[in-house]
Amino acid sequence: MSWSTRWFLFFVFFLSGCCALIYQIVWTRLAFASFGIIAPVLSVVISVSMLGLSGGAWAGGRWIGSLLRKTGRSALLFYAVAELVIGIGGLSVPKLFAAGEQLLLSSGQTDSFHYLSLSALVLSLSILPWCFFMGATFPFMMAYVRERDPRSADSFSYLYLANVLGAMTGCLLTAILLVEVLGFKHTLWTAATINFTVAALSGYLAWRRPRPAAKAGPSTKSVARTLRNSSASSTRRRAIKWILFSTGFSAMAMEVIWARAFTPVMTTQVYSFALIVFAYLGATFFGSLLYRRNLRQGSVRSTAGLISVLSIASFLPIVCNDLRFLTNTENLAGYLSATALLLSICPLCAALGYLTPSLIDEYSLGDPAAAGRAYAMNVAGCILGPLVASYVLLPWLGERYGLVVLGFPFLAFSLFGTGSLSTWYRWSSRLIASAMLIWSLFYSVDLAVLVPLKSRKTEIRRDYAASVISAGEGLSKALLVNGVGVTGLVPITKFMAHLPLAFHTGKPESALVICFGMGTSYRSVLSWDIETTAVELVPSVRDAFAFYHADAQRVLGNPKGRIVIDDGRRYLNRTGDKFDVIVIDPPPPVEAAGSSLLYSEEFYELAKKHLRPNGILQAWFPGGNARTGRAVLRSLQHSFPYLRCFRSPGGSGLLVLASMEPIDPLTPYQVAMAMPNAAVDDLLEWSSSRDLPAYLAQILSKQFEIEQELDPDPRIRITDDHPYNEYFLLRRWGVF
Repeated sequence: MSWSTRWFLFFVFFLSGCCALIYQIVWTRLAFASFGIIAPVLSVVISVSMLGLSGGAWAGGRWIGSLLRKTGRSALLFYAVAELVIGIGGLSVPKLFAAGEQLLLSSGQTDSFHYLSLSALVLSLSILPWCFFMGATFPFMMAYVRERDPRSADSFSYLYLANVLGAMTGCLLTAILLVEVLGFKHTLWTAATINFTVAALSGYLAWRRPRPAAKAGPSTKSVARTLRNSSASSTRRRAIKWILFSTGFSAMAMEVIWARAFTPVMTTQVYSFALIVFAYLGATFFGSLLYRRNLRQGSVRSTAGLISVLSIASFLPIVCNDLRFLTNTENLAGYLSATALLLSICPLCAALGYLTPSLIDEYSLGDPAAAGRAYAMNVAGCILGPLVASYVLLPWLGERYGLVVLGFPFLAFSLFGTGSLSTWYRWSSRLIASAMLIWSLFYSVDLAVLVPLKSRKTEIRRDYAASVISAGEGLSKALLVNGVGVTGLVPITKFMAHLPLAFHTGKPESALVICFGMGTSYRSVLSWDIETTAVELVPSVRDAFAFYHADAQRVLGNPKGRIVIDDGRRYLNRTGDKFDVIVIDPPPPVEAAGSSLLYSEEFYELAKKHLRPNGILQAWFPGGNARTGRAVLRSLQHSFPYLRCFRSPGGSGLLVLASMEPIDPLTPYQVAMAMPNAAVDDLLEWSSSRDLPAYLAQILSKQFEIEQELDPDPRIRITDDHPYNEYFLLRRWGVF
């Protein structure tokens, strides 16, 4: 095969891998918007993607020989068709998600088995067909390599190297550049255009270079068949498949747990996940590149040696993910901590990047069908791993012990499958792995729980959605979700409820609180003796209510109140109820996807449909980046004609009352007169003074006109397609 042909194959497979990761990242974020920002959604997207890759690799390898014989066409033509279908799928998935979201509105709350099962089915039907064709590209292109060079026995690793490099590039480009500049829609259009271009180039080349006539002589397939006929080879091949399955299972399950465990240091979910995937793929590429180099030199590392490395490397992220060694501040130490966490996963990923293509090359010897079966076995493990991590390991064991369990297969392989290594190397690696296991079990401390555990009073709850920690005493209590501080017992959470109710024209009769948190706002609304609904995404957050408030049982027993476990937007989409007041307290950090979806103009359009006449929506921005605050205000101004804006007493946050009808100005005395006695007692609960007008003046005196804070650039706003607060690195770096 000529040099130019090899580089063409590398280039198109690089582009194919790049598009695949662009789709996965954007599809995952769109799935969060449609089905809830919960771990099962992430795990289903990853698992279904892997299921499609596995099925496509197996079926493509099985069918390509028959297709070539029946049609007489080049395998490159079928590769072109696959790329064309993938591009079509990239543009179709958002529409399929939207249709599936509507179908699921009647399926109950997000914590119900019915909803979780049906949402997994909808996600599968939306993503699976296109991922199937992604998986088929490997055997299709391997068949083309065989057309040009029947003696090639290492084509899988060559294509795997190009694909991983492309995936790494696509991951970085999507997170840092494409979404921030183009938005989700045009990012998908960009990826689809690349797929269509690759399809056109491949189709043109297939037309210019028809399939050559088969030559007489022994083929790679006949050599592979001869090897399979020996019992030793058969035993080895079975072992290869089980190793491929186990490594795929553990690696992808670890990726899901890393995404949650590293969040306290990485701080933002979108960049945390993207950087983890980038480090994973970058190290995998390095391992694959090293394998290709060793292959050319005729000195490939042994499987036993690589497994011994994995047995040590699997525990390294647990040891490094310890707040005694790390900090989550935004200074240089914080960046060094984040870098240390990313580097901790690299040895494991590099070893897997070396091991996986070497085993598949050994198993297939260039045969597309055999490579498809081996690759499908590896991806089958990748399918199950994220599901087990989300539904079993994280809810029952948490991050640290979940990672320990996933490291066990590597340790077991090291103990029983490395007899071919030298005695010194074998026992030294076992001792190091055992020492790291002991450290992980008995000395390492979960990053997410170390700080709360310093308090004498701490409760930890876990469910399918998150790890929830309640810590502290008195007014110093804190709520942490996945290690991120969410809220505290602060007066502003009471003002969020009382101000919109007091400013409402007429007597309010119903209210909706989106984001339950510690339950303070929910409790305050109920003090007005009105119908109150609270929506919370994480069941364990609701269950921690009694930790923060001594009267929780009385509040929970109030017949006028109810707590719904659901995504806030999804609840509004599936309910016909209307409210006098809607209180929104988006979960921190401001850069999280959960905040984007509650600050966007599309959300406000939805919320307006559920406001009664003279209804008021209360929005809260906790402070932080000034341009992000201006984007929040711009989206509110675009959505509501009447606004009243207040700075919080501490000066760091903004509280906005928004309505479709005028909101009358009120003095502190008028607000005080509008409040029932129970509401007065609730608002003054944490105040040392009983002077209600003076207490209200702390925030009412800080009213400002929204035009004072808006950015001159009208594009600085938050929409579903352009989540300005969520994708920000280029702006923070001063690129634009």
